[in-house]
Amino acid sequence: MTLNIGWIGCGRHASQMLMPQLAKNDLRIAAVCDLNEQAASKAAWQYGADASYGNFRDLINHKGLDAIGMAVGPEVHHDAALAALAKGLPVFIEKPPAKDLASTQEIADAADKAGKPVVVGFMKRYATGNRIARNILKAPEFGPIMGLSGYYMNEPAYFAGKADYSSFYLHHCVHYMDLLPWMAGAPFADLSVRVNVSEPGHILVHLGFECENGSIGSVAMGTTQSRGTPTESMTIMGDHKRIEIQNIIHVKYFRHPPFKADDREATLNPNVDTLCWEPNFTAAANEDHKGYAALIADAAAAFRGETSAAPQIHDGVVAMASLEHMTALIEQEFKKQKK
Repeated sequence: MTLNIGWIGCGRHASQMLMPQLAKNDLRIAAVCDLNEQAASKAAWQYGADASYGNFRDLINHKGLDAIGMAVGPEVHHDAALAALAKGLPVFIEKPPAKDLASTQEIADAADKAGKPVVVGFMKRYATGNRIARNILKAPEFGPIMGLSGYYMNEPAYFAGKADYSSFYLHHCVHYMDLLPWMAGAPFADLSVRVNVSEPGHILVHLGFECENGSIGSVAMGTTQSRGTPTESMTIMGDHKRIEIQNIIHVKYFRHPPFKADDREATLNPNVDTLCWEPNFTAAANEDHKGYAALIADAAAAFRGETSAAPQIHDGVVAMASLEHMTALIEQEFKKQKK
């Protein structure tokens, strides 16, 4: 069944990463909206939309829509989601779902009242390497997850005057506020931070955490690395087992193999030796290893009332609560360093 979707925000990220996935899942872009009239017109032409608008409220009132999708700023996410839910329309929101926890909770309350799904764009859950790892972790053979460690880096944003890290927190760190508990299989129970700033805008945060299931870990997040190099890595530890994910496309699963040097009959045992996976980029298949295609597929299923694993707005509430906890701890560290 084809659904008509109205799309808000026609910037590069939306038009190149998200909107191409809609038609694959029988979501027809019926109308688009952007403050930039040229961007809206270009997207309407590119995706065959019937109309383009400069105001999201006009788009939401476009006749015949079955759902609303958006990738704009967090304040517009909040306002447009509430307006769409008031019209009885399900919603896809790119992360962050809103500017703060209170605004995210407002969306969740409105979604509950309307009885409509609001899917949040936590595509890190869908990156191929992360999905492979999560499926291994869910199997009884892996056993309890003891710990997680990793890094998730970015380049410095452009700051004018006093550095404002809110964009870094909202658009970057929020991913791992969702991904780490999802991978561990339990929400955060406790957080701690250490912060290093080499110059304004160049921040490194080490986040320590414990999850409600006893898993412990740490992750480094910052604006101190080049985007031209791999900037993401994770290791998940079990008892005599571990999974390593590099650059979201290289996965290694270590078990408990015997030493082989003195065994003249040694071979590779699929039950205990290391398994490795990486994608074949020489194939002609148009695969999306970042996860946008799989995310939109689950969002489409949610819009149709089908079973879906898509992250919902209540997952966004949990992630934003963790993010606000972390940022409060960072501010405390800044105050300590100034003394």
